[in-house]
Amino acid sequence: MKEKDDQRSLHHHHHPRFHNRLLHLIKKLLTNPTAYFILLLLFYALGYISTASSCTQPPPPPPQSHVSSSRPSVIQSTNLPPTLLDNFRVTTDCADSIPPQLVRPTILDKIFNGSSPYTNFPPPHVSQLLRRSRIKGWGSYGAVFKHLINKVKPRVIIEVGTFLGASALHMSNLTRQLGLDTQILCIDDFRGWPGFRDKLNDIQMINGNVLLYYQFMQNVIYHDATELVLPVPFSSGSALMKLCEWGVAGDLIEIDAGHDFNSAWADINRAWRILRPGGVIFGHDYFTAADNRGVRRAVNLFAKINGLQIHTDGQHWVIYSSVNQ
Repeated sequence: MKEKDDQRSLHHHHHPRFHNRLLHLIKKLLTNPTAYFILLLLFYALGYISTASSCTQPPPPPPQSHVSSSRPSVIQSTNLPPTLLDNFRVTTDCADSIPPQLVRPTILDKIFNGSSPYTNFPPPHVSQLLRRSRIKGWGSYGAVFKHLINKVKPRVIIEVGTFLGASALHMSNLTRQLGLDTQILCIDDFRGWPGFRDKLNDIQMINGNVLLYYQFMQNVIYHDATELVLPVPFSSGSALMKLCEWGVAGDLIEIDAGHDFNSAWADINRAWRILRPGGVIFGHDYFTAADNRGVRRAVNLFAKINGLQIHTDGQHWVIYSSVNQ
């Protein structure tokens, strides 16, 4: 018993002394700038390591290699918990779809005051600045166009991102070969992008206004497609919103406008709302040098949110609205 009391006494005797020494050491560190700085860095490093280890996510899957085969393939998409994705869903309802034969007169009435934009074209002030035909596109003649047009037999095709009309005119030829009565709507502001004339400097400009729209129309006239192809010369966001309000729906919708994530994501979601039941939405640049940073990431997220499968055909992604297709 006496030994225990001695140990307890010894503990109480040394405990204040230890605290005094610790306080003296801390004061010495705080008054020494170099020691203080080292101590601060130590605490910062420990905190950074702790935070990083708790927030680290698994690495993304490796980028897929370029697919050049003309045979379509399927990419499975795993559904995520709905509660995590509700804020991404687009739930706006569109007007009831109008019959396909009313699409052309509706566009002419709503956008062109009831008359064809090709009437009395070209205006005199641009007639000498246009080439008889100037076609330029990227991936505009891929096998996917023939595959989907043969499969869907579309009455209405909506193209988001047209540029000079290469893919639209290619699709118009394919529908004519099949004897289809198809209307193709081309959504584009026809402004291009900053710097595009560095590569296409033969597209003329008047007072800063590049003549993409006029050259597109000239291309349509040259290829005798004025009854099949109509421009919708506005930004994709405003145009798709109005088509939704007017009840204009597409059997086949191509997305090939902005290639960054935000643009592709917005276009896909807005276009999906005006896709007819049984229709198909597809787009270019699923396999590009940018890989998962733009179009592909937007397509993958859209498919996950909606529980859809992504099919690929060359460089194009394809999503069917019906699981049976």
